[in-house]
This record gives sequence, structure tokens and C-alpha cells, in this order.
Amino acid sequence: MSDTIARSAPLPPIALAQRLLKGAGALWFLVVVAGQWLFVYYILAAYVPRTVSGAWERWDETGLIHGFTEGDLPGNLGFISHVLLAAVVTLGGTLQLIPQLRQRLPVLHRWMGRTFLAVSVFMAVGGIVLIWGRGTRLNDVTGLATTIDGILILVAAAFALHFIRRRQIDRHRRWAMRLFIFVSGVWYLRVGYMAWGIATGGAGIGERMDGPADYALAYACFLLPWAILELYLRACDCRALTVKLGMAGVMLAAAVVTALGVFGAWLVMWSPHV
Repeated sequence: MSDTIARSAPLPPIALAQRLLKGAGALWFLVVVAGQWLFVYYILAAYVPRTVSGAWERWDETGLIHGFTEGDLPGNLGFISHVLLAAVVTLGGTLQLIPQLRQRLPVLHRWMGRTFLAVSVFMAVGGIVLIWGRGTRLNDVTGLATTIDGILILVAAAFALHFIRRRQIDRHRRWAMRLFIFVSGVWYLRVGYMAWGIATGGAGIGERMDGPADYALAYACFLLPWAILELYLRACDCRALTVKLGMAGVMLAAAVVTALGVFGAWLVMWSPHV
């Protein structure tokens, strides 16, 4: 009888706030997963047929900068490898953060984690080389932002590997989440552009990504999600009711803004090329 009463008793406010916070965080993650899977579909549909058919010059039809360069076979191979591996790392990253997969298929999780780490490092280094070695940038300010994101990917990957080797699972998990944020920087940039464009009509966006909004979005695409993640993790650890409820509201707002950006990116950036 006493067990039944205990189970039916209402949750204390702090426990309820924790559930709300976790639920809001899960909602943001689900929106991100849906948007990233759409991004993966776009990459495969837009680039695989053109690459397999040999129509490499049609890469530029997707709106990317310096996608194809006549006579530059190493550079072209490096570019398409970077793009197609983006699909691999995007899909793999979302799967790595699904708790049920980690619990039920630990061997798959470990091997996918190793692949995710290796590809993330390769893409970070390759991206920096493309930006400064091949000139795959519109200006130095946004190029520097992407470079900083690449360096953060290398740092997060090193810490994630370090802590899993020491069997410090919680610290590994947190660094893996940071790594996911940094690797998703390019995706967040596209989503951020669309959310900003829908909300403001494109205020501050220059023709060559040289407006104040362009510069802000270039850094916000990885710094803002990172900040939200850090605040979320601290709110989960905190015992203050107001902190948990306030952060739950922030996570809900992040989910709404992300969904708006995904909607715009699909309509404007991705679906016209698939």
C-alpha cells in the first residue's frame, strides 16, 4: 500500500522542472535531427548524381563557392570528399547522441564514435585547407570564423577521445555533445540564415556575405548553440527551480527558431536542388 501511495504521489517541483527541462532539450534535439537528416538528403541528391555522371561543373549549380575548378583534380577531389563526408558525419553525429542506440547497441556506438571522430578531424583540417589554401571563402572575416570552428572541432574531438579512454563516461558524453555542436556549425549557419531572413527580411545581409548580419551569423552559428548547450548542462546540474524553468523556456525558443530555419532552408536552399 505504501509503495502504491509513493508511486502516485505528485512529483516535487524541482523534479518536475527537471523533467520539463529534459523534455525541452529533447525537443530541440529532435528538431535538429530532422533538419540534419534533410540536409543529408540534400547533399546526397544534389551531389552524388552529378559526381557519378562526371558532370562535376554542375556542383556550382547548388550555390556553393568554388565548388569546381577546371584542371584542378586534387582540389576537386578534396572538395567533393569534404561535401560527401559532411553527409556521413552529420548522420553519424545524430545517431551517436541517441541514448537508446548507445544502450542497446554499444558495439555499434563505439565503432560509429570512432568513425565520427576520425571524419570530424579530417573534415576540420580539410576545411581549413580549402579556406586558406584553395580560397574557398568569400571574405576573410567569415573564413576566420569557420577556421575557429574547425579548431574547436579538433579540441572537442581530443577531449572526447581522452575521457572515453579514461572511462569517464559523463565527461566524454559532454565533450561529444560539444563536438556535435561544432561539427554542425555549417548546418547551423544555413539554418541561421533562413531564420534571420524570415524574421527580419534579410536585414544586414550583404551580396558577398560581407554585411553585419553575415559577420554575426558566421560566429553565432557555432558559438550560440554552444552557449545554449553549456547553459543547458549547467541547468541540469543546478538545484534552483527558477534556473531549470528558465532554461526550459530557452530550449523551447531554440527549438522554435531552429524549426523556422529548417523550414526556410528546405524551401530556399535544399529542395530546389534535389
